[in-house]
Amino acid sequence: MKFITLLLLLPSTFTWAQIARPKITGVAHIAISVHDIEKARTFYKDFLGYGEPFKLDNPDGSLSLTFIKVNDRQYIELFPEKKPGTDRLVHISLEVEDAEAMRVYLRSKGVKVPDKVGKGRIKNSNYMITDPDGHLVEIVQYEPDGASMLAKGKFMDENPAGPRISKRIAHLGIIVSSLEASKKFYGDILGFREFWRGSKDEKVLSWVNMRVPDGEDYLEFMLYDTMPDLKTLGTLHHICLEVPDVEKAKAILDARPARAAHTRPIEPRTGTNRKRQMNLYDPDGTRSELMEPKTVDGVPTPPSKAAPPRP
Repeated sequence: MKFITLLLLLPSTFTWAQIARPKITGVAHIAISVHDIEKARTFYKDFLGYGEPFKLDNPDGSLSLTFIKVNDRQYIELFPEKKPGTDRLVHISLEVEDAEAMRVYLRSKGVKVPDKVGKGRIKNSNYMITDPDGHLVEIVQYEPDGASMLAKGKFMDENPAGPRISKRIAHLGIIVSSLEASKKFYGDILGFREFWRGSKDEKVLSWVNMRVPDGEDYLEFMLYDTMPDLKTLGTLHHICLEVPDVEKAKAILDARPARAAHTRPIEPRTGTNRKRQMNLYDPDGTRSELMEPKTVDGVPTPPSKAAPPRP
């Protein structure tokens, strides 16, 4: 209300272009669809060690979605699939300090936004926008009386399976067809800052990392030429979980009873960015990348100079 009042008091020389971008502080969550919710729970709760603080049901009593808690400000949302054989990514979410101010700002930049900020079923302020690749991006402001903040400090390391394998989502990976269009949206409009880009073979650019403007979380643009198939999408659309030591994380996971349900090998390796990492896959093939925060020798890896597969 204060923000709207200020707008009304502004002089007649005011234009939309003068609106400052409100703060975007981090990656709030990723929402994915799953075929078998119990198998998904086994992976994220019993194997990775995360809590499930709350869930939402449909009017008929069936599950609408459930929340897997990584930390007080980051979640993985699991939705029962509506149609088999489809992309698992439902949406990604960015946390902002002021959802209404962000809505007004985005509208001033030509981004399609709703007429007003909504309230989700867990009482946080939120709404959806769409990026150039058609990904739904949820803008969320955590409210003091919302379920997220009411659960602050809870549902994290009380899991019988053992402690969380990671305490932070470092980044989310999403496919990007046009690097130029995505940089205009996430960079020029939302204020994300590029800090590294990498290539598998130095002939074609593979990844571009874009950090939120007012925090440390980032998005990893997964570039492609030909539209990936569904199996490949499960690898490209991914969650990066930060761990201090990949080998220790592997030992913890190998010792858990739920390890038997994870049939793929777990192989620590050094990535192109020269950080130790290893890949895990949930029952639907969505990848969780466990990665150390620093390079193997502490020296930054130079960015790739390769050209993107598309403009």
